[in-house]
Amino acid sequence: MVFAFDTLAFSKKLRDKGVALEQAEAHAEAIREFVMTELATKPDIRELDAKIERLSLQLTVRLGGLIVVGIGALAALIKLT
Repeated sequence: MVFAFDTLAFSKKLRDKGVALEQAEAHAEAIREFVMTELATKPDIRELDAKIERLSLQLTVRLGGLIVVGIGALAALIKLT
C-alpha cells in the first residue's frame, strides 16, 4: 500500500526549527524511502488478527484432542489394572 507522506511539509518544519535545507531534505527523503515502507496498515493488522485467531483455534482444538486421548489412555490403563 502506498502512503501519502508530505516530504515538503516535513522538510519545511525541520527548516523552521533550524535544520539546514540539504539536511532537512535528506531526512524527509530517508523517512519516505526507509520508514514509510515498513509501516503496517490497518488491513495488515486485521489480517494478522485473523491469522492469530485461526492459530489460536487450531491450538485449542489440538490441546483438546490431546486431553481426550490422554484421559482415554489413562482410563484404559486403570481398566487393565
